Amino acid sequence: MPVYQLTDDLIFPSPMLSEPDGLLAIDGDLSTDRLLLAYANGIFPWYDQDSPIMWWSPGPRMVLYPDKLKVSKSLAQTIRNKGYSVAFDTNFAGVIAQCATANRPDQDGTWITTEMQEAYIGLHNEGFAHSVEIYHEKTLVGGLYGVSLGRIFFGESMFHNKRDASKAALYYLVKKLKAWDFDLIDAQQNTGHIRSMGGELMDKSVFLNILKKSLKAPTIRGKWSL
Repeated sequence: MPVYQLTDDLIFPSPMLSEPDGLLAIDGDLSTDRLLLAYANGIFPWYDQDSPIMWWSPGPRMVLYPDKLKVSKSLAQTIRNKGYSVAFDTNFAGVIAQCATANRPDQDGTWITTEMQEAYIGLHNEGFAHSVEIYHEKTLVGGLYGVSLGRIFFGESMFHNKRDASKAALYYLVKKLKAWDFDLIDAQQNTGHIRSMGGELMDKSVFLNILKKSLKAPTIRGKWSL
């Protein structure tokens, strides 16, 4: 399959036309409208500062059903002990900045460039992107952020500076999404971290069908709270 080069027109090729590794298109921009169109079609940006904007739609897709979250004994103990406090959407910029600088042994550098941070802060300001923050003694020690459309949450990145802090963030996110009857968390990439918490691989065509149905529900915009 060819890799498509986007123009200023607000359009994407079918996500089913991606390369085997998931790469679909390059260039375009990170405007709010383009990002929302991308997510609505199962596409997301992922690139580094030395590359053009690259758009991906991998298959199979790593997903997590909210009711299939696996909570380890250590995480359950952390939550019971209440050593951490949790908040939603109180420090989105802080979370994405921490995610950008998190040490990831399997990656050389970060894909969360300054341009990406600004774009997702814009999505947050429009009520589409959300963060979960975990605090210990008023210090931000873990969290995650992502995009919400319809009844799907597209997880983008997470970080932790203390044990189980990112897992606690996912736990509290899932708790909220279950209360709102969300269908799915899109974890995008196949990682051991998400697999250990109940993530599973899904055929891309199945994912896109679920996405299409989920987008018929209204998006819960604005600031989320605990």
